[in-house]
Amino acid sequence: MSCESVNMMYSSRRKPVLYFKEERRFLSGKCTIYKLFGLCMVLVLVSLLWLQLSCSGDMSASMHDAGRLQQQPPPPPCPADSRASAADDPSWGPHKLAIIVPFRERFEELLQFVPFMHTFLNKKKIRHKIIIINQVDHYRFNRASLINVGYAESGNDTDYLAMHDVDLLPLNEALDYGFPEEGPFHVASPELHPLYHYKTYVGGILLLTKKHYHMCNGMSNRFWGWGREDDEFYRRLRKAELQLFRPSGITTGYKTFMHIHDPAWRKRDQKRVAAQKQEQFKVDPEGGLTNLRYQVESRQELVISGASCTVINIKLECDQNQTPWCLLI
Repeated sequence: MSCESVNMMYSSRRKPVLYFKEERRFLSGKCTIYKLFGLCMVLVLVSLLWLQLSCSGDMSASMHDAGRLQQQPPPPPCPADSRASAADDPSWGPHKLAIIVPFRERFEELLQFVPFMHTFLNKKKIRHKIIIINQVDHYRFNRASLINVGYAESGNDTDYLAMHDVDLLPLNEALDYGFPEEGPFHVASPELHPLYHYKTYVGGILLLTKKHYHMCNGMSNRFWGWGREDDEFYRRLRKAELQLFRPSGITTGYKTFMHIHDPAWRKRDQKRVAAQKQEQFKVDPEGGLTNLRYQVESRQELVISGASCTVINIKLECDQNQTPWCLLI
């Protein structure tokens, strides 16, 4: 083998080794390690500087927003708090009204009634609570008995009541809902009610002190189905020698109230069953609060559009020997 061949073989074998040694020397050189260390330190310093600048920017923005919030006026109090403080105002007077609403399955009307009446009475500074007496039994609707239940369940914090239909809303703010000290006050008088105009009509909305309602022994419990219970109650008012008062100076006529009942959607139970046709015109001399029978199933506190009401779910009892028309036959 010639020297040239040996040199070529040696050269071919050594190049990788020489390359490896050069790379090793590059990585292990003191100067290179210092450079890498210095580069890492520079990167760390740059990162710390960037974080400091970011935090300073956020802090200044927060301080700017805080200063701007301090310049703004404080938010107004919650409406519920305003209502509570207004109701406790002595200028509202010592009396409190219980609005008794006989009810069954008229939820779309209830959603409109509760916030409307709450706003209307607050404007007039009438302390009040709205009590929905919801009949949940299987008998026919008995408005008079439900009002009797409302009187019994209205609590000691109220001293007068409003027998109030859920589908009748007062539009004239001059209507008086104050304490009817002198005698029963018929808010929805015949010359103002949009539907009923006969002189002895006392339905729709009638205010009475609890004392006067008790003097009448409440309303008769014999009226199952729709109608006639108000006419019988008018006779009770006369028997108790109570003078009936009505609004004066109201110039809005039949537009004084808004009647929101839709007869096509909610048909009234006007059927007259068996002896009911004859009995509906008679005076009930004994019945009323004294023979009222019912059970409270549950109570619920509801808030509708910011207005509160109490729903009392009740079941009436019926003596079918006395009033067989409580069931549709």
